[in-house]
Amino acid sequence: MSRILFVVPPLHGHINPTVAVGAVLAERGHQVAWAGPPVVLEPLLPAGATLLPAGQELGTDAISLERDRAAGMRGPAAFQFLWEDFLLPLARLTAPGVEEAVASFAPDVLVADQQAIAGAVTARRHGIPWVTSATTPAELTRPFELLPKVGEWVRRHLVDLQLELGVPEELARTGDLRFSDRLILAFTTEVLMGPAAAAVPPSTAFVGPAFGSRPRPVEFPWAWIDDDAATVLVSLGTVNADAGARFFGAVVEALDGLEVQGPDGTTRPVQAVVVCPPELAPEAPSNVLVRSSVPQVELLPHLAGVVCHAGNNTVCESLAYGLPLVLAPIRDDQPIVAEQVVAAGAGRRVRFGRVRAEELRRVLTEVLVDPSYREAAGRVRTSFAAAGGAAAAADLIAGAAGA
Repeated sequence: MSRILFVVPPLHGHINPTVAVGAVLAERGHQVAWAGPPVVLEPLLPAGATLLPAGQELGTDAISLERDRAAGMRGPAAFQFLWEDFLLPLARLTAPGVEEAVASFAPDVLVADQQAIAGAVTARRHGIPWVTSATTPAELTRPFELLPKVGEWVRRHLVDLQLELGVPEELARTGDLRFSDRLILAFTTEVLMGPAAAAVPPSTAFVGPAFGSRPRPVEFPWAWIDDDAATVLVSLGTVNADAGARFFGAVVEALDGLEVQGPDGTTRPVQAVVVCPPELAPEAPSNVLVRSSVPQVELLPHLAGVVCHAGNNTVCESLAYGLPLVLAPIRDDQPIVAEQVVAAGAGRRVRFGRVRAEELRRVLTEVLVDPSYREAAGRVRTSFAAAGGAAAAADLIAGAAGA
């Protein structure tokens, strides 16, 4: 059996898939550990998991501050901010901890998230086999091809980072820390990624999303859900809710008294579970339930559709249940994820900062009524099941470790 070290950034959507894969590996007898900022990582790991701190100086306030500073940025400015103000400083901050993790755990293979660059640097420095964990499609779509100057800037800084952290110059000037030559685990499928899938590196394996159990169950008033209604979930994820005051206002107005026609021609009421701070929707109508948190995975089987920010986790979980989406991307990889869903025919996109209640009402009605959206979501769901998810990823990681 092998020793496998996951190196992750302080981002829920990047950690959760590795937890699912790690659980499968542990069940098969492998020794598994995670390295990353404990303030975010520890609550997401199962009881008894091995956590090796890397970047313990990083607090939740610092992470929130950086994300707040990124709000509203678009195009080259957003990419440069991501690298200059978050990814590269994160790599320098976590590198000593990753070094200590490698020394104490002695992994046979290291699985480095694309945004946990210290993992790839440390693996190269010590000659450890390493695998890339691509939990979102953003980097796989080669975003810098349309921004060549930004791309060259990133490549130059990645070389400089490696030299700074002790990677031999000849090695530092070859390859790309975002793409392992050995194996890239793409937690998506070619069906969802569309034409962009043809341009991924040859070491890429499409394994589909990796879902696992979530710690800390959340209470929910299940009796509120009407089986005769079309129920939708509205969520902006764990880090965007506070920025959505105007959006949530438009959502609540759009949902007030909304009805849609069912497949048999009868009219069905629409009810919605809106995940946001209660103060952002103080006068919600009776068909809208406002909750600060929900058991999202358990809720999905009861839904007819989802309105969200195009966060990759929420999108993949929704599509895994064949649910069509209305997408309001805000930042980061969300516009890329939204474009892929729309291109796959499984949803519609609206403008987060400008959408009005009338448009939301019209678009949501169309997504719930037109069967083509659900059919397209079903095709993506089928591709997810065929890809294998956490089990397929575990197989490949074990193979990379020589087990």
